[in-house]
Amino acid sequence: MALNYKMLEYNVKLSDIIDHCISNAKKKGATDVEVGIVKSTAETVSFRNKKLDESDRAENIGLSITAYINKKKTSVSSTNLKTENLEKLIERCVEAAKITPEDEHNSLPDEKLFFKNSGELDLFDRTHLENNDKIDYLREAEQIAFENPEIVNTNGSSFSEKKTEVLLGNSKGFKNGYKTSNYIAYCEVVSKNNGSMERDYEYTSKRHFEDLLKPSELGSNAAKFAIRKLKPQKIKSGKFDIIFDKRISKSFLNYFSSAISGSSIYRGTSFLKDKLNKKIFSDSINIVDRADIKRGNGSKYFDNEGVKIQNLSLVKNGLLNDYLMDTYYGRKLNIYSNGRSGGTTNLYFENGKQDLNHLMNSNKKIFYVTETIGHGTNIVTGDYSLGAGGIMIENGEFTYPISEVTIAGNLNQMFLKMVLANDLEFNYSTNSPSILIENMTVAGK
Repeated sequence: MALNYKMLEYNVKLSDIIDHCISNAKKKGATDVEVGIVKSTAETVSFRNKKLDESDRAENIGLSITAYINKKKTSVSSTNLKTENLEKLIERCVEAAKITPEDEHNSLPDEKLFFKNSGELDLFDRTHLENNDKIDYLREAEQIAFENPEIVNTNGSSFSEKKTEVLLGNSKGFKNGYKTSNYIAYCEVVSKNNGSMERDYEYTSKRHFEDLLKPSELGSNAAKFAIRKLKPQKIKSGKFDIIFDKRISKSFLNYFSSAISGSSIYRGTSFLKDKLNKKIFSDSINIVDRADIKRGNGSKYFDNEGVKIQNLSLVKNGLLNDYLMDTYYGRKLNIYSNGRSGGTTNLYFENGKQDLNHLMNSNKKIFYVTETIGHGTNIVTGDYSLGAGGIMIENGEFTYPISEVTIAGNLNQMFLKMVLANDLEFNYSTNSPSILIENMTVAGK
């Protein structure tokens, strides 16, 4: 039965291809079919030392077909959308499904969960920048950075403009699609003073070009971050209160989301596997995942299965409220999908109540972490151990940079001890304010 959904802006030709694939797969014996197409165009300019380094344009299109024969399921994909190739692809997918072992949890989502309509999210900006405009942006950013005498080189800057079309349909009557845009600018510079050399960067990513950082901000921030790392000192091992800069603190949400994914919960490979409706943070902490933020970097109309994406209050007053669920693992756990096939959307800690300056004055000596190194976090146990660098705070003031230390703890205890600042900004798809965690282990010299 055809479902009457409000259609978003989509490519009619791609829509016809989806209809063709679904119809032919059904004729060849599939009981259900899902077809997705993603088409993208990306233009990137790379810059180094105020000169053009590289210019690149890439056009990509990919089609995926998933065929079900009752509880058997097989998926195939291709970048060739010519009719002759599609016929072979459909044939191969259906024939493979016939010999695939059954899994009682294989199925398309329930029809009642499909996306139907929503307000406009303003995810597509038609603005197109010619290469010269991109070059001018990067040239200005680097010129501003080089106004600082301690900036002696760049590790490269880049500007990327990407336009994407997404279209998804299935044999239960769902078909919809939408367009997105993304503009990204990056500047990394090298600082030097009395033999000490350091590097750091600034990065900005937005759906609309007008929302990007100005090139002067990009360059000046990159220079500021690199200069403040000059002449780093080593510190003795001990227990320290640590403030995680916003660029680093958002990584805790990545660990958190991995730990509450349907697959991790079902397999028991998560330090949060038995924590639903239990306290995992302090009472003041709330975590939200929202797909409907206008112009949000993570915003989307529906998930990878066509399911409407529910706004989730994942943590409310410190309690774990929900998991991130798709159809397959939802069926395994007897929970409906909440539209998280493909992961989180705009995931963030809600703002804390204290400003950063207050947190910086909460102890005479605090380690302010601006960089972490390595992948030393175990989602099964919650054990956390990473190389780190940053700045020492003494009596509320930044004093000297620190390098070559290791910070360690366990996420179970770290979550409970977190204190959030009120400086949340939506610069990424995952966002966090600055975070203070007291009494962490720091291994130095």
